[in-house]
Formats: sequence, C-alpha cells, structure tokens
Amino acid sequence: MKIPAIMLQGTSSDVGKSILATALCRIFKQDQFAVTPFKSQNMALNSYITADGGEIGRAQAVQAFAAEVTPTVDMNPILLKPSREMMAEVIVHGKTVENMSAKAYRNHFIDQALQSINLSLQRLQNQYDVIVIEGAGSPAEINLKDRDIANMKIAELADAKVVLVADIDRGGVFASIVGTLELLSQQERDRIIGFIINKFRGDIELLQPGLTWLEERTGKKVLGVVPYITNLKIEAEDSLALTKTYQSSQQKFKQCTVRVGVIQFSKISNFTDFDCLQLEAMIDLQFIQSTDLETNFLDFDAIILPGTKNTMDDLYQLQISGIDRKIIQYANDGGLVIGICGGYQILGKHLYNPHSNDSEIEYLEGLGLIPVETRFEKTKITQQVVGEFVDSLFSDTHNCLGKTVKGFEIHTGRTEYLENAIPLIKIRLRSNTPTDSLDGCRNQMGNVFGSYFHGIFDNDIFRRMWINYMMIRKGQKPLDQSDFIKYEGSHDYQFDQLANIVRENVNIETIYQQISLYK
Repeated sequence: MKIPAIMLQGTSSDVGKSILATALCRIFKQDQFAVTPFKSQNMALNSYITADGGEIGRAQAVQAFAAEVTPTVDMNPILLKPSREMMAEVIVHGKTVENMSAKAYRNHFIDQALQSINLSLQRLQNQYDVIVIEGAGSPAEINLKDRDIANMKIAELADAKVVLVADIDRGGVFASIVGTLELLSQQERDRIIGFIINKFRGDIELLQPGLTWLEERTGKKVLGVVPYITNLKIEAEDSLALTKTYQSSQQKFKQCTVRVGVIQFSKISNFTDFDCLQLEAMIDLQFIQSTDLETNFLDFDAIILPGTKNTMDDLYQLQISGIDRKIIQYANDGGLVIGICGGYQILGKHLYNPHSNDSEIEYLEGLGLIPVETRFEKTKITQQVVGEFVDSLFSDTHNCLGKTVKGFEIHTGRTEYLENAIPLIKIRLRSNTPTDSLDGCRNQMGNVFGSYFHGIFDNDIFRRMWINYMMIRKGQKPLDQSDFIKYEGSHDYQFDQLANIVRENVNIETIYQQISLYK
C-alpha cells in the first residue's frame, strides 16, 4: 500500500537536499506522524552502522534520528562507497556485494539494485504514515537519465510529489531551475509541486521580482526561501561539504586554546567524527591536505589521522609527499598523534593487503609509531560497539580507566598486537552481542594512540579528558565541566531549531495538501 510521500530533488549536488529532508522528518514527527527517511541510492564515504550491523549513508541515519526512529538498512538500500578511480564498493541492504566499475554497475547491476530498492520501499510503506525521500545529484543528467534509480524513477515507484531544491548561494538559481525543468519529460514535470530556494543571504524583497517571474514562467509555486543557516551543527552529507563545513575555524585560529589538525586523506571517510570537536569553543580544528609540506605541525597541539576508504593508497600518498616523515618527527618530539580506523592502521608497523582490497598495493610499512600490524581481509566488519578503557591513557588527574566508550566499526583490516603493545579498550558489546575482545593501542610514551572506534570523540567524558590532557601538556589549567558542550543527546535541540527555521520559511501546509497528509 502506497502512503503519502514527498521527495526532495536538486538542481545539482550539494544544494541542501539532505538538511531539508532532515527538517521535514522532524516537522512530520512534531506533527505526530510516524515518518521515515528514504534514499534509494547514496554515494558517500560518511556512513553509519545500524543496530544489526548494516551499513547505510550517514545522512539517512541523521534523518532517522530527526524522525525519532531507529535507522535501518531499508532507509538506504543501496550505498556506493568510492574506492579507486571509477570504482566503488556496492553495499546492498547494509552488506557489501562487491567492488564494481561505474560501467559494470550501470550496465549489469541497475536492475538488481532496483529490485532491492523496491523491496525496501514496500517494507517502509507498511510501517510508516509518510515517507521523506531524498534524491541524488540532479534528475536532469541526460547521459545518465535512462538508468537513474535515485530521482524520478523513485518518485514514480513511491508515487511521490517532488519539490525541486536550488542553491542560490552559488549563483544562477533561476537558470538552474528553469533548465532542469526543460530537460524533464512532461510526466516528470507534473510531479513537481514547487521549488525551495535554499541558502539565501540578503533582502527577500530584492529577490521577490525574480520569484514572481519564476512562478509565471513555470506555472509552479515557490514554496519557500530558506536562509543560509550557519548556527546549526547537523552532520554534512559528504566531503563535498568538508571545506565549507570547517572554513570558519580558520578565522578563529589565534583565539582558540587548543589547536587540532586533521590529515585530509584523498579518500577520507566519516569526517563527521570530528563535528563535536568543531563545536567546542576552545578548539580550533583545521584540515591539513595530505600533500601539504608547508604546514608547520608545531602549530598544533594534536594531529589526527582519520578514517579512510583506501588505507593503502592514502598511506602511500603520505609517503611520497613526505608528510609521513613530518608526522613521525612530530610524534618523536612528543607531539600528540591519534589515529581513527584507517588512521589507526597507518600508525602501526606493517600493512598487508593480499587480496588487493581497494588498492593494488600489497604491502607497505606503516609509520611505526605503535606496535601493531594490519592485514586486510575480504570480509568487512560493520558493528556498533560498547567498551571500557583498560588503560588510563591520559594523566593521573584525567584517568580514562574503566570509563565507558561507545562507537561503531567499519573496516576490512584485522589489526594484531605486537610485542609490548598496550591495548586501550575492552569491548563488551558488538552490535548488542556480548564479547570480550580488545581494541586500540598506544605507545610507551602515551603520546600516540589509535582505535577502530568511529565516534570516540562523541563520548563527552572521553572528549573532555582528552582536551584537558592537552591543556595540562601546554602548562595550562584544566577546564571545568561547564566550559564544555554536551554533545551526547544534544541533537534534539538542533533538529527542533532546524524545523523551526524551515517552518518559518517554507509553506508546509501546501506540502501537506499536495501529498494528501492530514493533521
């Protein structure tokens, strides 16, 4: 049974579809509807692990949180994670199928993918009152349109009304809207109920003549003009937004107490691991290009090696650029270095890739900063994890020992401890299954450590201890708890604020009427 559905499609990528879909999920939830997000096919390196160990796009998990429902693989049945040039890992219903070229996927897998999409859509329609669907890219890519399973084909399957979203901040908003409509069939144009112009800065009265012209020219309504939102911190969809997300940090560099640098790998994944750090007033977070030898690492109080979809190639890039030697020297001089997932693997001594996972490189020496080695296997570990620290890690006054930590794992590498290794965390639960294994490692000095835990900094107690550890290392007084943000459980406030902004600037009643959803 088909239920009311609204779909957000864009005139291009990065126009704000994800954030507006999040807002609609929250609005419908506030209005007492059981609402689910849905994105048929997502290409992203930011992912989330569901309770049963399935992998989906991070944006759909965030939308599910806004809707106050548990994320499931049906909310994003097809996830594509770029690995090598023109290659991507294909994940169906949360599990890896295989790595495919763009040509093979388009020519041989689309029909199978569409069956999985339709199955997920049907299951969601049986569980919820309304579906908020997010498109991908643009529905008017002529060279791809006949095999596009992320836009108008999905609107047809769900019998969804479509809102076309355009980004006015990048310029050319009227041309992008009219041009998109011109490239659609009449049947497709009939599904579009109106437009949302996003990321507006300025005087709405100056824009009004253009809005009037647009409505007269197209015969469709402008449903709203949403301002450029700068004061809300809701996770970005993917690395396309990475530079803009952290641009403002460059302006406060000299004013912040603690300076943290994150190596920006070419295949950086789950950079949302560091959103909570960006929110802390005392931290200046900056991304360092993995080929930038001009950066002075001594300007930073800590260097983080993040997750990567392609550990071997990104490590090789560090080596040929010489950044690896700068990191090693920084650590040997006592600098604080942290590795998360792929970054953790890179900190070790040896990396073996016998099955050519995501890379043709079969062996590389790591940075050798912690006594572990990693071997990449064919199968991927994807699970939520809960554990407790078995090492104090920081100073005696800020001791992690016994503290609970939560996160999730996404990796094909199996990391083994070598002689004199010091584990960090004893894992108690993996995707709700009791276990008793170890994670993470630090060096003898305690200034270098790594872990597979994505989201480790989201844990308020750990993050505060780590920041105060840096304060002590700088010879400064530790901060009080009131100086820190509360990140765990803070998203509800952000979602409500986002919903308020969209309610104030978008004609929500028209959307209700168009999709036949009644309060």
